[in-house]
Amino acid sequence: MVMFLFLVVALAVVVAAVTLSVVGGGESGPLPEVAPERLQDPLPPDRPVHRGDVESLRFPLAPRGYRMADVDDALSRLGAELAERDARIADLETALAGAQSAPRTPGTSLDKPEREDRP
Repeated sequence: MVMFLFLVVALAVVVAAVTLSVVGGGESGPLPEVAPERLQDPLPPDRPVHRGDVESLRFPLAPRGYRMADVDDALSRLGAELAERDARIADLETALAGAQSAPRTPGTSLDKPEREDRP
């Protein structure tokens, strides 16, 4: 009988606590909308991105982590610059391979001409 009375009192306390929290928090309703905090793009627009720029990149916090739009913008910018660098490297490697495989003619050789010993 004592255990039953204890359970009834505990249930009443829980119901009262839930009721007070719902009714007491009803003034403001759900959490108010937060003003959007947009990333001031710290990646330099006038020069290529360096390692230090990426290491110093910090995103503002949002209620559930980071704003996906800010992260997507930064990643797409980095991806575009990496693709541009890869294309440039490929062009330079192609040009280097072409220069190395081109036949040398006696007039265009970079080597010093052999010296003839004259008597």
